[in-house]
Amino acid sequence: MSTLTFDTLKFAGVPTTHAEAEANVLSEVFETNLGELATKADLREVETGLRHEIKESEPALRQEMSGMKFELLKWLIGPAIVQAGLLIGLLKFLP
Repeated sequence: MSTLTFDTLKFAGVPTTHAEAEANVLSEVFETNLGELATKADLREVETGLRHEIKESEPALRQEMSGMKFELLKWLIGPAIVQAGLLIGLLKFLP
């Protein structure tokens, strides 16, 4: 973890005690906020967990997708057959 330091003398125009107090407060704020940032290790851990979840759910997803393929084919081929039948029926009645 990196540590941020402030030069209290850069707070020009204010008394030294005031500048030091501001610098201390800013140091605490930055330290708190930097402590909440994700590290590379945190990101790798999340990535590993997501990869594990994907591998575990892959068979169920494949089964669900095959079911969707069947439903899609059913709704595409069924109406096509009905349309072909209607077209043949209409052509029979036309002279």
